[in-house]
Amino acid sequence: MSRPACALWISVLLLLSGDGLASPFQPGTEPPAPEPPESNLIEDLEVPPQFDGAMPRGELVPHHYPAQRAAKVVEHYLNTRYGSPYRLVHLHQVHKAGLEDLGQAGNKYHLEISLKEVVSDTDLGPCSAEVLFSGEQNQRAPQVQCSCEGLKKLDTKAEEEALFQKLNSSDSLLSGSNIPDSYGHVAPEMKPMWKLGAAAASFIMLNESNEGTLYNMAQVANFTQLETENDLLRFKYHILLHEMITQEILHWKLLATWSPAGGVSVSQTELQPKCHHCETASAIEIPEATPSPTSAS
Repeated sequence: MSRPACALWISVLLLLSGDGLASPFQPGTEPPAPEPPESNLIEDLEVPPQFDGAMPRGELVPHHYPAQRAAKVVEHYLNTRYGSPYRLVHLHQVHKAGLEDLGQAGNKYHLEISLKEVVSDTDLGPCSAEVLFSGEQNQRAPQVQCSCEGLKKLDTKAEEEALFQKLNSSDSLLSGSNIPDSYGHVAPEMKPMWKLGAAAASFIMLNESNEGTLYNMAQVANFTQLETENDLLRFKYHILLHEMITQEILHWKLLATWSPAGGVSVSQTELQPKCHHCETASAIEIPEATPSPTSAS
């Protein structure tokens, strides 16, 4: 055998034997995955598939589920008070969190967070909040106290007044569906209606929140403007909520009212059955909608 041919055979044998020129990874194995960077943004939160009810006490890790869940409740609470077609608060980051056991009274969370306003992308600065999840057997909405000086920066009176006059004086009632669409797109004329739906959905998400839930609004399935009543614009919404712990998509219908002076109110809500093809007629009565005593202004 010639020298070139002999050298070729030696190279082939070395490759087949796994020595010499062989790959540093053995066949059938994968290189180790890099460690993911830590983050305490709500979008990067990994939550367990099941919640066993065991809660840590004292200081909490800001990007872990218990702290993020309590902070998300603060977001819902603020949107019930300040939300509008041109104003929507979003949780940006949890900086510090602690849990206080109050015995039968429940669990109180102490939070240092930062928030952003979605429409203007305004940084609302540092905020402090307390969230109390009741220890009573019958679930009730969490109690929230929040101090956030940045909320005073928000001034959307001109935009809101212009939209109110436009919708109130129009010859036709506005309606829309699938906001955002399957590509994540929201038409410019529908953006105020999406934010109004998110503010209205916050009333449901706040009321339904407990120590085993984490809610986001996924979509406005559809909405319809109703006849104006008592100088309040009225809307019927069908919204989809994403419960991140169970990964369920929950369908709710609601009646909302809005005006620049009165803010957002929700007068009626109705959870839809999971079997949507056998869904019965909605129990919400359109003509007799009355404003809720709780409103966003």
